Amino acid sequence: MSRISITKTPKAYVGGKFIRSESGRVFPLENKAGQFICNIPQCTRKDTRNAVEVAGKAGSSWAARTAYNRGQVLYRLGEMIEARSEELAQAIAVTRTIDLRKARAEVAVAVDRVIYYSGWTDKYEQVLGNTNPVAGSFFNFSVTEPIGVVGVFCSDKAPLLGLVSQVLPIITSGNSVVALASTSNPYPAILLGEMLATSDLPGGVLNILTGYKDELLKTFSSHEQIRGLDLAVDQKLRKQAEILAAESVKRVKVRPDSGKDLSDESAQSLYAVRNFLEFKTTWHSIGV
Repeated sequence: MSRISITKTPKAYVGGKFIRSESGRVFPLENKAGQFICNIPQCTRKDTRNAVEVAGKAGSSWAARTAYNRGQVLYRLGEMIEARSEELAQAIAVTRTIDLRKARAEVAVAVDRVIYYSGWTDKYEQVLGNTNPVAGSFFNFSVTEPIGVVGVFCSDKAPLLGLVSQVLPIITSGNSVVALASTSNPYPAILLGEMLATSDLPGGVLNILTGYKDELLKTFSSHEQIRGLDLAVDQKLRKQAEILAAESVKRVKVRPDSGKDLSDESAQSLYAVRNFLEFKTTWHSIGV
């Protein structure tokens, strides 16, 4: 008698726990041959609100950690991705029209990107902060602060590298994230969630939902506790997001979902960290 293989039951990753959507809805994930792989949770607006609440609570303690410790935590995450690189490459290639060799290359770049941003945790402040010359007997300096919870819509074209490229610069500086994984292939993000669960990254700092962009866009864009958005979307969703985000004065960064040039060094930058920072300027009189 032949053995029947056990089908994986993917779940979203919120607050350090694996959850099913509160609605119980799912959508099928198929491989490039059209064969069924698994059912993906179709997260709802309520799931999003719950994730934002968790992210808000986790963000303050994450930001309060020393910059050096945040770097250690992110470096460890890079080690864990490296250790499961072949599994991640298989997950990338299973639903896409790229070969395994290119999928392996994407994972390698993703590991390098995690390490790159882990190295900036205790350095960006010295580069972005500044002592400002002023005309008067005052000492003036600017320091950075994380803005809080940031919503992310991940790229469909690069399901792992896109997620890492968008999320890492945000959490590097002490922000927390609610990310919507690639709809066309959320499998790599689900595997990343499994790694996060056993990593040193505190639960709630990075929360990964699965579902549809057009269904969750309004909640992400209008939720007042989400202070910034990084969206890989088309022009139609971009316009909707910018209109909705204006009501709560969100910071919005929109990128085309082309997947191109993500492997290039120009796709990683200190300025990606700066995108979701606030600057606080202090004045102090001299000689008093």
